[in-house]
Amino acid sequence: MEECISVFDMLKIGVGPSSSHTLGPWRAAERFLEELRTKNLIDTVNRVKVDLYGSLSLTGKGHATDLALMLGLSGQDPEIIPIENIAGIIKSIKDENEINLGNRVLIPFDFLQDIVFNKNFLPFHANGLTFKAYTTDGQEYSGTYYSIGGGFVVKEERINAKKKIAIKCAFPFPIDKAEELLNYTSTENKKISEIVYENEKSMRSEEVIDTELMRIWHTMLECIYIGCHSEGILPGGLNVRRRAFDMHQNLIGLANYNTPQTWLEEIRKTEVKFRQILQWVSCFALAVNEVNAALGRVVTAPTNGSAGVIPAVLMYYLVIENHDAGEKEIKQFLLVAGEIGSIFKKGSTISAAMGGCQAEIGVSSSMAAAALCELMGGTPEQVLMAAEIAMEHHLGLTCDPVGGLVQIPCIERNTMGAIKAINAAELALSTDPKNAKVPLDKVVDTMWQTAKDMNNKYKETSEGGLAIAVNMADC
Repeated sequence: MEECISVFDMLKIGVGPSSSHTLGPWRAAERFLEELRTKNLIDTVNRVKVDLYGSLSLTGKGHATDLALMLGLSGQDPEIIPIENIAGIIKSIKDENEINLGNRVLIPFDFLQDIVFNKNFLPFHANGLTFKAYTTDGQEYSGTYYSIGGGFVVKEERINAKKKIAIKCAFPFPIDKAEELLNYTSTENKKISEIVYENEKSMRSEEVIDTELMRIWHTMLECIYIGCHSEGILPGGLNVRRRAFDMHQNLIGLANYNTPQTWLEEIRKTEVKFRQILQWVSCFALAVNEVNAALGRVVTAPTNGSAGVIPAVLMYYLVIENHDAGEKEIKQFLLVAGEIGSIFKKGSTISAAMGGCQAEIGVSSSMAAAALCELMGGTPEQVLMAAEIAMEHHLGLTCDPVGGLVQIPCIERNTMGAIKAINAAELALSTDPKNAKVPLDKVVDTMWQTAKDMNNKYKETSEGGLAIAVNMADC
């Protein structure tokens, strides 16, 4: 039975640096608090402990997993928390050795003792965590969750139950594989974006869909804008200097603007020879992931570590390819991108801890390539071909973050994914789909097989590749 995954599941607003290691644990903490409220236990809790397992433990400190847990347990929401408040909340918890659980009850909390980094893996998924709450009357309540990538969080018992009970999909066009999506476009004589829009309308009103899609885009645009106008050194100890600021200054010169939208208009006036196009696309991608690395607000697309690819490619279309493009094209782009991402999530994984970076940058590049291809006039067959081409040339990409931080090689890798997406779209547009040899579904299957064959040290553990070749002390 097909799984209904909304565009808004694939494109979530959250806080960096990682969707699986930051946003996921944050959401898990929120779910645990909700369970405590449902069972009328939260007011009697006097201690909370969290155990992290697998990749969450191995790279959790570099990915700010501990900070996310403290914010989540405090009752903060990653979509709306003022970014400038994060440091103060964390400092207060550490200094006072207490936490305002669910923004409701003040309890002792020693983050060095009550967040435990266990290196062993739980059997269900590489990103596991267990919460334990102890009450004043001696009760203990626990819950184990898995952060499966892209901010998605599940409990193992829910997955096991799903295997036994068929859940009917509410979408008018339920999609599990790319071939099914293509068949719908043919029988309904619709674009991919139109099929996806019909599915979304089964869950929410057109007004809500349109408003939320534009909220996602404005968050992306704001993120690019902030990144292009922020300089300095990224936190974490690698002493990585922000590059988007200098690159942006060299490209835009003395342009006059005061908002993200007027800035976008000024970019449209700049010189756009091939070299400048490469620089602009790279600048946009760098900007997003530098904000992400600094615990800023980004849109998971489909993950935080790959959050720069889709906004960079969409900006490319808006400021270089089509100066007349507006809300219609933005929504169309996001609808296509979200659907392609959901196909990869259903058939493979979007978690680097399960599949390496092919699951993050590879999927985001595929999503962006397909979306751009439709905006450029590609047929549904060409759109899926663009997605296939982009992923085909990311197969086997490892995840080996230096110091467990989402910085090296993660930030630059977003620029590579964006450029590949544009190239994949162009290749698909100039190809007759009848001559295609590799369908998208085959690449999804191959990616999953590659993920299973990949050595665990290349799956977001910082135990192989660049993560051990580069000594953090030398940075």
